[in-house]
Amino acid sequence: MDHLHAIRVFLRVVDAGSFTRAADTMGMPRSSVTSLVKQLEAHVGVVLIQRSTRSFSLTEQGEQYHRYCVDVLAGLENMEASLRGDTAKPRGRVRVDMPGALARALVLPQMKEFQQRYPDIEISLGLNDRNVDVIGEGIDCAVRTGPLPDSSLVARSLGSLQWIICAATTYLNQHGEPENLEQLRQHEIVNYASATTGRAREWVFQVDGQNAAIALPGRLLVNETDAYLQCALEGLGMIQLTEFLARPYLQSGRLREVLRHLRPPPMPVSVVYASRQHQPQAVRVFIEWLTELVAQNPLSSDGAD
Repeated sequence: MDHLHAIRVFLRVVDAGSFTRAADTMGMPRSSVTSLVKQLEAHVGVVLIQRSTRSFSLTEQGEQYHRYCVDVLAGLENMEASLRGDTAKPRGRVRVDMPGALARALVLPQMKEFQQRYPDIEISLGLNDRNVDVIGEGIDCAVRTGPLPDSSLVARSLGSLQWIICAATTYLNQHGEPENLEQLRQHEIVNYASATTGRAREWVFQVDGQNAAIALPGRLLVNETDAYLQCALEGLGMIQLTEFLARPYLQSGRLREVLRHLRPPPMPVSVVYASRQHQPQAVRVFIEWLTELVAQNPLSSDGAD
C-alpha cells in the first residue's frame, strides 16, 4: 500500500462525503477507493469511517486521524516546495466554477496575465449558472451570486452586482420608455429561464423601499446569459441584467437603462471554498488573483465593492 496515497484518498472521501463522489473526482474506480481506505484502517488498526447503506460518518478515532493528516500533509507540501526552492512559484491544478457570463466578461480576458504570472498552475474552469456542489464535485473554489445559505464553505466577498432594466436604444426610440411598472407590462419582455426550475425568472424591483418579485409575460424565453443580452441588442425587448455585463453597451449607447428608480438592492458576489487547513497554494493564489482582478474592474459602476 502507498501510505501517502491512501491518506490522500481518505481525505478526499471525507471532503466529498461519499466514496462514489471521491472516486469520480479522483478518476478512480470506487472499488479502488474503498480498498485503499480499508487498507489504511488495517494499517492504523482502527475503524476510521463508520459505513451504512446510505451514508457514512467518521468515528471518533477517524476525526482525530483526519485532523492529524490535514496538518501533516500541509506541512509536507510546504516542506517539498521549500526543498524545490519554488515557494514563490505555486503549482498544481485548480478546479474553478463560476457563471459563464462573468467568466467571459471578467476572467477570460485576463487569463493570459494569470498564466504568465503562474506558469505552473493549470486552471480547469467550469461555466455554470447553477450552484454546483463544491465539495461533492471536487471543486476548489466557486463564484456565487446572491445570499449564501448556511454551509461548511468559507465565503470571501468579491463585491456586488447591480441589476438594471434596459433595452436597445433603437427599440426605445420606436416604442418609448416606460415610466412605471404598468407601462413596462405593455412592452415586449424577454425572459430568462431559471437554471433550477426551467421557468421564467421573476423580475425584482424595489417599490416603496420593499423588494418585489414579479413575473412578467413575454414571448421569448432564453436560458443563457450571452443570448439574453443579444436579444436586447437585437431590439427584441426589455431585459433585466446586471449593470456589469451591460456596461460596455450602455457606455456606447447601444443599450439604455429605464426605470432606474426601481433598481433592486445590489446582489452580493462571493468566492466560496471548502474549509480546509491545508488549502493548496495554487488555490490560494488564484483566489487572491481573482480578488485583485475584481478590485481593478469593479462589479458596480460606482465602485462600491
